Amino acid sequence: MVVSTTPGLAVPRRLLGIDPGSRVTGFGVIDIIGQQRVYVASGCIRTQPGAPLTDRIRTLLDGLSEVAAAYLPAEAAVEQVFVNVNPKATLMLGQARGAILSALVLAGLPISEYTALQVKQSVVGHGKADKTQVQHMVVRLLKLSGTPQADAADALAVALCHANHSHAAIAGFARDGLRIRGGRLA
Repeated sequence: MVVSTTPGLAVPRRLLGIDPGSRVTGFGVIDIIGQQRVYVASGCIRTQPGAPLTDRIRTLLDGLSEVAAAYLPAEAAVEQVFVNVNPKATLMLGQARGAILSALVLAGLPISEYTALQVKQSVVGHGKADKTQVQHMVVRLLKLSGTPQADAADALAVALCHANHSHAAIAGFARDGLRIRGGRLA
């Protein structure tokens, strides 16, 4: 990633947001061009219900590898998993998340992680927002003509959250006369 501090010159950054799940994993791709957030793509990777865990992990790994190869993001952001009351479900989600992180690492992407609370606060304005509110704000912020499926909308929200957090950091660096090259200060 190269971010220039030259006035008037906006270098696009492509972000991949992920809403992890062991059955359905949402993905969302956006471009950041200056202050604009531009929709590129979104969708869901679905595993076969009742399939062995190894098959589900393979589906997630292959699916995210295809998404990364098709859209060539510069960075990825993943929603952190919360601890569930059901230990078996929590373990399965953790294993799915491990496959997701592995796919992103193999694609050579820097990864940032955000809690659901951080994502909702960044996109909706409060951490208690429900899925419908998140979908509505994603549609508004990205100027979409239709409403994406809930998991895809959540993934787009993760990408928007990362855009907001990373933009604030980059703006601070630029204000201090610093530049970022390849994810490092230059």
